Amino acid sequence: QVQLSESGGGLVQSGASLTLSCAASGLTFSRSTMGWFRQAPGKEREFVVALSWRGVTTDYADSVKGRFAISRENAKNTLYLQMNSLKPEDTAVYYCAARDGSWVSMYDSDYDYWGQGTQVTVSS
Repeated sequence: QVQLSESGGGLVQSGASLTLSCAASGLTFSRSTMGWFRQAPGKEREFVVALSWRGVTTDYADSVKGRFAISRENAKNTLYLQMNSLKPEDTAVYYCAARDGSWVSMYDSDYDYWGQGTQVTVSS
């Protein structure tokens, strides 16, 4: 059974940093493409960034470019999202997702497994 468990969210002030983690189990993490998505209140889920097991990344969403960084530690079956210079508009539930293979995708329909999400709230 595949499980993805996000952590690291919280309430922070504008300009702060947070690092989200996604612990994976039940899948071959070292051969999985991983992605981060987010969903703000009243909005559709949106793509943030993805990273293949080969180390290939997609472009970051324009709204986070230059501020967020994705990474993974295969030995720990863990995906990370470093978020710097947080803004109130970054407030959302952040989800990690996994798909088999090395093809990176920005479409949520391409991902097979999802975590339960972690809330990030940025106050102004």
